[in-house]
Amino acid sequence: MTRRVAIVSGGTFGLGRDITVELARRGYDVVAFGLDAPQVSSVAADGIEGTRAALRDVGRDAVLIEADVSDEKAVDGVAAAAMARFGRVDALVANAAIGPLGTVMDTPPELWDRIFAVNVRGTYLCARSVVPIMQRQGGGSIVLVGSGAAWGKPNMAAYAASKGALAALAQAMAYDHFHDRIRVNTAIPGGGGIVSGMSVGRVGGDPRDLSLDVPGTVAGRVATGGDLAAAVAFLLSDDAAAISGTVVDVGCFSHQGGPVPRRPARQGQSS
Repeated sequence: MTRRVAIVSGGTFGLGRDITVELARRGYDVVAFGLDAPQVSSVAADGIEGTRAALRDVGRDAVLIEADVSDEKAVDGVAAAAMARFGRVDALVANAAIGPLGTVMDTPPELWDRIFAVNVRGTYLCARSVVPIMQRQGGGSIVLVGSGAAWGKPNMAAYAASKGALAALAQAMAYDHFHDRIRVNTAIPGGGGIVSGMSVGRVGGDPRDLSLDVPGTVAGRVATGGDLAAAVAFLLSDDAAAISGTVVDVGCFSHQGGPVPRRPARQGQSS
């Protein structure tokens, strides 16, 4: 049986690393790429060596490439490397993103443009590189990693706008490539408290400064990168063969008007 091949953007640090490792563990040949230097509002750095070590821990390997998702030639190079090594691309996980905080008034135009270059243009470039390959193969699966900010959150104007664009892009692509048998879905990590390079970067680099007063998930804990990776793996799998154009929330109903309210006090207890 031919092993499936997946490309993961932003796949060498944080949540993207969790996705890379999980897909490799499940038998995918993975081509993961990202930048090793820290990006604005993130602590992500030295991702390739860290990802290689994480893969060794589970007895797996992957092709790891340093490349900028906003650079058309770099993205095309990643797809070409996957084809040269494996001869096919079955899956794309568009995970790469940056998310500085700020309103429209305190977000400089150059930062606004960079956020859209990574989050929106980068996803577009990845799709543009792999969709023709999937069309020739007779199908494939694409998962965009979204955010509850796509439906609006305070102090996240540029990030929210970029993730809103991705929500629309995913739906449009699901329609456009329905008859190509290319499935396009969105997975959203949520619930607050999830540890990622972006979330830690927003609080100055110390994960202990992430809010502890968060609803977490219905599992009784905050979501983890492993939770997101499992959802992504499901959406890429044959078990989701008839699913396209949907949003899977991994956390607290991020696109349905959350957050979950505080736990009510039990009867007889003060609130």
